[in-house]
Amino acid sequence: MSAAAQETTAGGGDGKRQGPRRPGYLKLGYHIVVSNAIYVLLAPFAAALALRASRLTPSDLAAARAYLLANLQLAVSLVSVATALATVYLARRPRAVYLLDFACYKPGPDHVVTRETFMEQSNKAGVFTDDNLAFQRKILERSGLGQGTYFPAAVLNSPPNPCMAEARREAEAVMFGAIDSLLAKTGVRARDIGVVVVNCSLFNPTPSLSAMVVNHYKLRGNVASYNLGGMGCSAGLISIDLAKQLLQVHQNSYALVVSMENITLNWYWGNDRSMLMSNCLFRMGGTAILLTNRVADKRRSKYQLVHTVRTHHSADDRAYRCVFQEEDKAGRVGIALSKDLMAVAGEALKTNITTLGPLVLPMSEQILFLTSLIGKNIFGLKMKPYIPDFKMAFEHFCIHAGGRAVLDTIEKNLELSDWHMEPSRMTLNRWGNTSSSSLWYELAYTEAKGRVRREHRAWQIASGSGFKCNSAVWRALKDIHPSKEAGSNPWIEEIHRFPVKVPKVESVVSSP
Repeated sequence: MSAAAQETTAGGGDGKRQGPRRPGYLKLGYHIVVSNAIYVLLAPFAAALALRASRLTPSDLAAARAYLLANLQLAVSLVSVATALATVYLARRPRAVYLLDFACYKPGPDHVVTRETFMEQSNKAGVFTDDNLAFQRKILERSGLGQGTYFPAAVLNSPPNPCMAEARREAEAVMFGAIDSLLAKTGVRARDIGVVVVNCSLFNPTPSLSAMVVNHYKLRGNVASYNLGGMGCSAGLISIDLAKQLLQVHQNSYALVVSMENITLNWYWGNDRSMLMSNCLFRMGGTAILLTNRVADKRRSKYQLVHTVRTHHSADDRAYRCVFQEEDKAGRVGIALSKDLMAVAGEALKTNITTLGPLVLPMSEQILFLTSLIGKNIFGLKMKPYIPDFKMAFEHFCIHAGGRAVLDTIEKNLELSDWHMEPSRMTLNRWGNTSSSSLWYELAYTEAKGRVRREHRAWQIASGSGFKCNSAVWRALKDIHPSKEAGSNPWIEEIHRFPVKVPKVESVVSSP
């Protein structure tokens, strides 16, 4: 099916989602004028230079040659200095990092958990009060999660059997499933991988998850392996940033990044409502990403990593404790989400966007923002602060599917359209909150829809415990054809069903 046909038929009856909203003609004209101002300013100088060159005579050229020969030593010195400076610049310039490909894990049908299955398992557990069962039902009905998300076997078993062995089994299924698909698609041999970075926030066994990968694939003895734990839903982009830094010193190498979360040992079996939220939102999933700095692989790579921006607010006590693993009053361990979470996330997001903006926004948007800032803070004008139009900087947005409220807030603040938010909302509906890997399910959705074209820019942004907010900017190196994504893209076989309309409230049907 063609990309255009997919865009038309996948609407699920929602006729509004036909494409991204375009800026108004006035703003578009302003953007074009400012973006091309440098060419307008240089045009007179170029014209004058061309006119002067057209009037040169053979005698002028001969005089120039004679002058050069008379000052040959000076000319050679200037050329040598220029060559040395160019060599130093090229040697110190950061190596380009390419995303060869990525693969998202798709669990089998025996792992599917519907809303009804979720409530049934919660009832059978016999540990939740009636009020808290009703609370979980209410959260689930308003979560935006669909009927096809996944849980590990240990949580779905009757009775549930969370244990270290089951947690390892879940980790191995997710990691090895994604990595197998990735290596099969790229054709890269495991022994050619020089860097391994694995992030999983809540499951950190000994030996580590990165050691499990090294052991399973028999990677070489000098592989640089790192295991990131406790860094929350934004840890995937921290892993990308770490891999980028490592590829600056490991020449002609591949970096394998694995992002996942583990549900088995982190299901909360208590009655503290601040800890019950995670039960309702988090689901099973993971992603494997292959990065490289090999110039020879640029032609077959999908994207080039343009920017990574990291924001960390742990110095603030309120931010530090807003997502906190601890014991409840009964001694059961869970993840407590404070009432300050949305405010803290907003502050971290603002800081991250303020840092990223000058790197990616066109000059036209930066001028508008600066004018608004000066008018409000220097001249005391009563005016709303200007919100930069990031749609001028990016074609695609991958916003961490942490929950419906998070997506609603970002959509409103950045003035994004339904089309821009579609990958995030559909990921939340189809897969749930898969923590740090959700960004890649979103990018996979965009690829499966056939929307990614050469030179398109994609913005991944996620926030998580700490509190942290991180961004990555990618530039597409080629058109991505959905027909070539089978095996590594979990959406391909069902993309024709999306987007679907997600009601504000979806009732849980009680079992008879």
